[in-house]
Amino acid sequence: MELQNKVAVVTGVSKGIGLELVKLLLEKGVQVAGWGRTSPDLKYPNFHFFTCDVSIEDQVEQAFQQTVSKLGNDIRILVNNAGFGVAKPFETMSSVEWVSMFDTNVHGIFYVSKRLIPAMKAADEGHIVNVASIAGLNGVANFAGYVGTKHAVRGISHSMYMELRDFGIKVSTIYPGSVQTHFFDEIPGMQAHENMMRPVDVATTIVQTLETHPNYFVADVECRPLRPKGKK
Repeated sequence: MELQNKVAVVTGVSKGIGLELVKLLLEKGVQVAGWGRTSPDLKYPNFHFFTCDVSIEDQVEQAFQQTVSKLGNDIRILVNNAGFGVAKPFETMSSVEWVSMFDTNVHGIFYVSKRLIPAMKAADEGHIVNVASIAGLNGVANFAGYVGTKHAVRGISHSMYMELRDFGIKVSTIYPGSVQTHFFDEIPGMQAHENMMRPVDVATTIVQTLETHPNYFVADVECRPLRPKGKK
């Protein structure tokens, strides 16, 4: 897809991969609607922030209406990036923590995507990128809830692309390993460090996936740090 002058919605833009992706898209001449709970420190004529917690459908509807009113409804790109994880042994995880991960990481993708798909179908062109995780491909001790959400993202994404490919819409899923983001801030005993991947590199991979030829579709991208523990 030629990105210049396209309109994109990116969720979870306050930091990390989402913020780096927004910067790269702006450099490519994309009009970006950034949806998030807190506004990033980013001033750019083509960047438009809309307050939105994707786990709450009313807020998604409001952000959608505000975006369409400002940028029109011809939105060709959607990156479902919002997500978070709680690390705890299975039996000590609170039900609130468990449900909130599913509300954001899984239900949020449904709430957002269903609103943007009709215009993509009408345009016979669109690209949805769902940000999963390596945790969507295997189990991780003390991350059962998060792993469950990311396995769900994988299944939902694969079903979406089978449903939408004949309408000119690509649905790609990216599975990053450990990234230097604020994801680890709330997780005791785990800190982001320089041997993890840089958010900008994951964001670059997303842009490269978006820029593919119209008939070339990347279903899944798995990316990992080369030396997660540093040089031996």
